[in-house]
Amino acid sequence: MRITDLPEFRVFWAAQGASMLGTAVSRSALPLLAASALSASAFQMGLLQASLTVAFLVFGLPAGMWIDRMRRRPVMLVCDIARSLIMVTLAVITLLGKLDMTLLIVGGLLLGVGRTFYEIAYQSYIPLLVGRARLVEGNSKLESTTSASQMAGPAVAGGLVQLGGAAAVAVQAVSYLFSALLLLRIRKKETVPERLPNAGGTWPQIRSGLAFVLGDPMVRAVTASAATYNFFYAMQTPLVVLLLVNEVGLRESAAGALMTVSGFGGLFGAVTAQWVARRVGQVRVIWLAYLVAIPTVVLIPLAGPGWRLGLFLVPWFVSAYGLVVYNVSAVSFRQAMCPDHLLGRMNASVRFVIWGIIPLGGVVGGSLGTWLGVRGALLVAGVGMAAGVLWLLCSRLRSLRDMPAPTEPMLSAGRV
Repeated sequence: MRITDLPEFRVFWAAQGASMLGTAVSRSALPLLAASALSASAFQMGLLQASLTVAFLVFGLPAGMWIDRMRRRPVMLVCDIARSLIMVTLAVITLLGKLDMTLLIVGGLLLGVGRTFYEIAYQSYIPLLVGRARLVEGNSKLESTTSASQMAGPAVAGGLVQLGGAAAVAVQAVSYLFSALLLLRIRKKETVPERLPNAGGTWPQIRSGLAFVLGDPMVRAVTASAATYNFFYAMQTPLVVLLLVNEVGLRESAAGALMTVSGFGGLFGAVTAQWVARRVGQVRVIWLAYLVAIPTVVLIPLAGPGWRLGLFLVPWFVSAYGLVVYNVSAVSFRQAMCPDHLLGRMNASVRFVIWGIIPLGGVVGGSLGTWLGVRGALLVAGVGMAAGVLWLLCSRLRSLRDMPAPTEPMLSAGRV
């Protein structure tokens, strides 16, 4: 039986797709709105980028502990409803002509809190919904909708910002609400996780998740490579908008349309990730996809009008393809190696490390953009993103083809 024959997974897949569409539009619409309507500087763009992810740093670790004590589907439901209300509030403020950078950054902070709890809960819910034997297949399907959302998000955001800021944020409110309605249709029983008798207090429980992630060299290498990539990607993201709008001279809608190329690359990567993993190896593909695809981003600072747009489009597509192939196998690797009772804390610890570093990257990127110029800062970001593969090449992962069985020391390190 294929995973798409499972009705509960189909409903969850659709809900995740709707929620990710709202997130993808937010990630593009808010910076485009800031650049066009509020004339944001490079530093302000960096602060806005940081506001969208700083919640992973502040709330990530305790969120994992709380989620390990709860049913995951209600957590996702509350997060979708809360983010829908936040977007409605921003739309009203925009219609009243009161929107400024402070309110936009506050909105980004609140959206980040909802995203933190939602993504930790949904990645912890997948093994319970589909079983560990189908993790690569399930994650491939979910990554396909994430990539499709990233493909549609920038184009939708660019068009909506030109129609008006209120329209840009109102659409996201609808997508989050639709996701919540779909989650209500899932009927698979989910029991409240049993708390182990020796669970201890808050910090020992949080520490157990960190011990699992940092205690094994292979899990640590995967996490460190993702953190390195995300730090420099956070530097790159707001600067790419400024490159296309200010340096190349494109309209917001055209810039958004060009940025959808990454969605095409990611969608192609999600569709082929399972096939590639079977032929290359579920572990080998983690470092190989990174090594082949990500270094192409060093070409992006050379982009310009005319044929030089290809120096943006090609690496934007190729890096997105390789990243999704890498991500499907890396996420499946972490989920397969982690005991059920630690899934929330493991995902929270990983998110704390790989997403908690993003706000710093956004601020550093904005500062470098002011100091070195947009193109100089983009070159630094590209070299840094490419360097993340060194964590993988210097680990035991390079000698493995497929998933190893979890060792007893790994499991015991994560017990509470």
